[in-house]
Amino acid sequence: MATLSDIKRRINSVKNTQQITRAMKMVSAAKLRRAQEDIVSTRPYADKIKTLVGSLSGMVPSDSNPLFQKSAESQSSKDTKKSKKQKEPAQPRYGAEEEAVAEKKKIELILLTSDRGLCGGFNTALTRMAEGFLADHTDDDVTLYLIGKRGADHFKRREGSKSRDIGVARPDYAMAKAISAEITEDYLEDRADEVYVIYSEFQSALTQEPVLQKILPATPPPVKEEVAEAGGEADTGDVGDVSDMDECILEPSAQEVLDSLLPKYIEVQVFRSLLESSASEHGARMTSMDSASRNASDMIDNLTLIYNRVRQAAITKELMEIISGAESLK
Repeated sequence: MATLSDIKRRINSVKNTQQITRAMKMVSAAKLRRAQEDIVSTRPYADKIKTLVGSLSGMVPSDSNPLFQKSAESQSSKDTKKSKKQKEPAQPRYGAEEEAVAEKKKIELILLTSDRGLCGGFNTALTRMAEGFLADHTDDDVTLYLIGKRGADHFKRREGSKSRDIGVARPDYAMAKAISAEITEDYLEDRADEVYVIYSEFQSALTQEPVLQKILPATPPPVKEEVAEAGGEADTGDVGDVSDMDECILEPSAQEVLDSLLPKYIEVQVFRSLLESSASEHGARMTSMDSASRNASDMIDNLTLIYNRVRQAAITKELMEIISGAESLK
């Protein structure tokens, strides 16, 4: 059985750990409030960009911009290949291998994780989703774009992985602009056919949901008329308004305005994923540290109870020795 000094040492150790977890919880709560403020302040700009892109995309051909063009071309090529497979007989084995090589896509996957731990299953859920994505695209050439030390450490042995250290500071728009410029350049230079991002979507301090989102080829947001035809309710904050754009005079043209807005639309999507990931990290860490503090309190109570029992047993033993000694002297 442990001695009184050992139990007291354990109680003091748990109390010191509890002080650390409580401090980390308070720090994470403050950072979470700032992250939520960043998301709220960015939302009007993001909604307006989405509205304009959704409206302008319906006024120009779908293949008028390179960021849209690959989407249309890849879809038409897939349809052509499917029709050929249905009409033509089976090819020899070497022909099938050449076709498989030709269909191999170059994909970039951006994985947003944290630089520090002690945030529960935040990073585990993200890396698990990334591993599932890689398993589903074993026939494609997938390049990982790792943002966050936890994700970089997890996939450090994988070839073809890029790591980017963004530090522990608050995400800013310049960071999102640099990332979007790099992936857009890779896409336009045919170094990537598709670009995806995996991040944790913030729902509440208790709930964070891993999300896989396609960044490139860019997909035009739906407009209000399309939503109404589908039988749903229109949301003016999330979709474009064609009627408003019809009353606008676009200079020099709708095509050129859309060409200038599309890069910003991609930047906003990347920036939103960074903000959501940051808020989710702080929410997960705050929840984890709160749980750790509660567990520490329970452990202190249990250790204190054990300490009192051992102390009472020691006192009882001493009293018995004194009484037995007194009885022997009679």
